[in-house]
Amino acid sequence: MGQSVSVEGGAGLRAVDFPKVDQPLREDVKRIGALVGEILADQLGPEFLAEVERVRAAAIGRREAGAPVEALADLLAQTQHRAADLARAFSTYFQAINVAERVHRIRRRRDYERAGAEPQPGGLRAVIGALLREGVSAEDLAQLLGRMRVEPVFTAHPTEAVRRSLLDKEQALVQALIADIDRQRTPAERRADQERMRLALTAGWQTADAASERPTVADETEHVSYFLADVLYAVVPVFYEVLRDVLDEAGQPAIPLSTLLRFGTWVGGDMDGNPNVGADTIAATLAAQRAQVIAAYRREVSQLERLLSQSGSRVAVDPAILQRLADYRERLPRAAARQKSRYADMPYRLLLELIAARLAATAAEREGGYADVAEFRGDIALVADSLLTHGGRHAGWLAVQRLLLRIDTFGFHLATLDLRQESSVHEAAVGRILQDDDWTARPLDERRTRLVQRLQGDGGALAPLDDPCLAVFRTVAQAQQRYGAAAIGPYIISMNRSAVDVLSVLVLAQIAGCVDAQRVVPLDVAPLFETVADLQAAPDVLAELFADPVYRAHLARRGDRQIVMLGYSDSAKDGGLFASRWALQRTQVILTELARRTGVRIAFFHGRGGSISRGGGKTERAVVAAPRGSVDGFLRLTEQGEVIHRKYGIKAIALRNLEQTTGAVLRASLRPRPPEPRETAWREMASTMAEAARLHYRALVHETEGFADYFRAATPIDVIERLRIGSRPPRRGGAGGIDRLRAIPWVFAWSQNRAGLTAWYGVGTGLCRGIERYGRDALREMAADWPFFATLIDDIEMVLAKCDMAIYARYSLLAGPLHAVFHPPIAAEFERTRQAVLDLKQSDTLLAGDRRLRESIRLRNPYVDPISLLQVDLLAKWRAAERPEGDLFQALAATVNGIAAGVQNTG
Repeated sequence: MGQSVSVEGGAGLRAVDFPKVDQPLREDVKRIGALVGEILADQLGPEFLAEVERVRAAAIGRREAGAPVEALADLLAQTQHRAADLARAFSTYFQAINVAERVHRIRRRRDYERAGAEPQPGGLRAVIGALLREGVSAEDLAQLLGRMRVEPVFTAHPTEAVRRSLLDKEQALVQALIADIDRQRTPAERRADQERMRLALTAGWQTADAASERPTVADETEHVSYFLADVLYAVVPVFYEVLRDVLDEAGQPAIPLSTLLRFGTWVGGDMDGNPNVGADTIAATLAAQRAQVIAAYRREVSQLERLLSQSGSRVAVDPAILQRLADYRERLPRAAARQKSRYADMPYRLLLELIAARLAATAAEREGGYADVAEFRGDIALVADSLLTHGGRHAGWLAVQRLLLRIDTFGFHLATLDLRQESSVHEAAVGRILQDDDWTARPLDERRTRLVQRLQGDGGALAPLDDPCLAVFRTVAQAQQRYGAAAIGPYIISMNRSAVDVLSVLVLAQIAGCVDAQRVVPLDVAPLFETVADLQAAPDVLAELFADPVYRAHLARRGDRQIVMLGYSDSAKDGGLFASRWALQRTQVILTELARRTGVRIAFFHGRGGSISRGGGKTERAVVAAPRGSVDGFLRLTEQGEVIHRKYGIKAIALRNLEQTTGAVLRASLRPRPPEPRETAWREMASTMAEAARLHYRALVHETEGFADYFRAATPIDVIERLRIGSRPPRRGGAGGIDRLRAIPWVFAWSQNRAGLTAWYGVGTGLCRGIERYGRDALREMAADWPFFATLIDDIEMVLAKCDMAIYARYSLLAGPLHAVFHPPIAAEFERTRQAVLDLKQSDTLLAGDRRLRESIRLRNPYVDPISLLQVDLLAKWRAAERPEGDLFQALAATVNGIAAGVQNTG
């Protein structure tokens, strides 16, 4: 690992070893940490900073010397009057560390590129170079890239909902650190950077972490659009340029690329359990996204006006440019009259001014606007072609080409808007509209027959067509006409359990008039299989649909492609992580074979969250570990909560993530793992272990009386439910037990109390069953050679390393008599899981093979621990006071934000 250096324990820092290659990270952390200390002293006084330092030193002592948690808890009990400020102080340190680590990732990328000898692992240059060396032909590479699609889909599932104002301040920190990334700044420049960071941190300290009101759907749209319209709008052309450079080096310059990346969103279209989303929000969201992307185009066209100042007396232009200019002067006489005579010899500039005028008319929906994005693209392509023909390759062509790539990616819609609704809502709507009060009680076969008849044009009388479900489909039809087909993504059916659930959506769309000229519904209908049982039933549901001539005709119009969404969250909440992961893997294997037999291409849409319990983890590893043939050039996955901020908050990090994801799809599609003769036995072993893990998990979570009460007492779920961080209620259908609670707050609550139970409970029992039945060596072989199992073990190891069972015990004591009932078996299962993972890893220490992650967790623990202990005491007082609003609750909210920032991967 190289020589190590020690970070001194100055203000806001702790002693920790970094290898020499990471010394710049050490310097950045120390620099920002000291600045945070100065700000705390300035804002709250030197006495407060001294108090923070005492708590920090005690937390370090507890970790490094193995001191009991009670000593730290006793110290914190003396600081209750400053609980909210202490929580925010430590949270501010986390933010500083997080920013420094992200900037260091950029530094490492630059180091790779400067060295030149070996490309950075996982990047496009490394992956494509390796594929070509392994014998992938140019034809195969071109064929895949021509049809490949990578589509991150942003959703409003916040467990770390960073306000836009705080995101802007974080960018100031990032820019200051990047400015000195190579340590080339002068002393005066460094002082100026320091003051910019001080301004950002101080203003951030004085800004509330969350808004005083629960965000609306429009607020969430604005939040997600920050990453789309600001960060990714800038990054997309750079991504394509990197890919083009790699292909040029490989001798493949002619491969078309501009359809590879697309982006989607659920914000404004996710109706599942959210009464605030419906036809109106769908229309409003699409309009807001259109306005944002057109505004971005107008800014860029204005920049091109200034750049493309070529004079007709100096260089020729295509006659088509002059003809388009003459046409637009006639079409837009007012805009033409405003053009300055001194630009008369600058045809590109004049044309771009009128293009900008057309964009303005488009945004305002006035006469003279573009009918669709193709017209706009045609104008920009005209400029690009003329530049390329007349010596402009190095005089503006690249900038115009970048705009074309953005147009191809973002259209006039910015991001595809997915729609989602629960199957029971469709069932009820069909019953109302068909005027059949017994509809949901009728056998599935009977309902399927009647739905098929309706799709064939044969049906009885309908109720008045003012149903809210029909209003959604009418809005979809209008949106597709106005914004184009790409504006609307798949219609996702949550809790999909039968073919009837899919056919119901087609019938509702048809009744609403959401059909094309051939009376075919122009939507991809995507069943979402969420629970373990639903995942196991998915092959039968799809087989029934594919055998139905009416549905098969619908698929034919959709290119014989069926989108299937896989639910990671509810399956893990239902049966535990091991059972969930195995059900997901098995379902993909069986459905991939079904696709091969039926000639229908199944495109898997992965509903992943930020935490390991909800499918989180490294995307590239998950892609490579997917079953052979299941990727096939297509990856669509949700990006949720803090993941969006972490992966797409900084342009260089966003570029790296897009490269890694694309590289993983290329490798999984072109060089999937060869057939493995041992895999048949491994699958049987995994099935046995997953079932043992599922039974153990369900016995506690779903079948033991009193567990729901214990959960509500031993976690801060009652605080989380009242936080104003999302427009959607935390429960499906209001009150109820754990079954009605959404997976996000379920996982979030267990990460807050440092137990992380949702990711490992039952896993230890499953692994021990495997060791007993198949032998330790057999499981070690699986963990070494089977990517599915190796990824599972690595993910569990990471969660175990972030847990703190001593602190969790303090939370458990809040449950009173239930502590003695539930804490011992939970603590025993944790230790069982930890020992089994270490056994399979043949290690004495968690994360022994991942130094960076181990040290990152070690760096944060002394700051997370005090916030956790503060939260325990505040919970007890708040509950004793019957959960009032006011200072106690605000202090608790600060602890929730602080723990989430420190633990990460929480929701």
